[in-house]
Amino acid sequence: RQRWRADGRALRKLPVHVGLVVTEEEPSYADMASLVVWCMAVGISYVSVYDHNGIFKRNNSRLMDEILKQQQELIGLDCSKYTVEFANQDKTGQVLNCQSTLKVLSPEDGKADIVKAAQNFCQLVAQQQRTHTDLDVNVLDNLLSSTNGFPDPDLVLKFGPVDSTLGFLPWHIRLTEIISLPSHLNISYEEFFSALHHYAACEQRWGK
Repeated sequence: RQRWRADGRALRKLPVHVGLVVTEEEPSYADMASLVVWCMAVGISYVSVYDHNGIFKRNNSRLMDEILKQQQELIGLDCSKYTVEFANQDKTGQVLNCQSTLKVLSPEDGKADIVKAAQNFCQLVAQQQRTHTDLDVNVLDNLLSSTNGFPDPDLVLKFGPVDSTLGFLPWHIRLTEIISLPSHLNISYEEFFSALHHYAACEQRWGK
């Protein structure tokens, strides 16, 4: 546990929000749980888990059980009283420990959420609670339910051979650094930390 914290502090910059995007057809709960726990251990505040088939979200209890198990085994925390937050669902409990918050996302939290936000804004205009000139980036951000309370991702780790994020939060990753890794299956901590080191060393020009 001390080693992971030291690793996080040693990086020139640490992402605040990391997206873990699996493009492979058969996601591994154990390997994804390891990635989530490593994110927590090095001090990353927000983590999003996404696969394009929505498997993790549909089987959220299985993923959560694996995360809790690995938290206890790897960093010695009893986190059984914490719950994970699933976007666009009723369960809104804040999440895990190590000052980290997790959301499990699926394709419905991407483009479909933008459509829903646009419909909600149009409804506000129709009810004369807003005017069409009120629409800007901040207003739309506030209407998006899937990432309410979450900053935009600083870093996306994309796993698999597909050269696409396959619908992961298209509105939020305009300035996100994306690092591709061959697979999340049997991934090691060294591979994960190497990706963080690559992010820390990159110069982000913010579209300039």
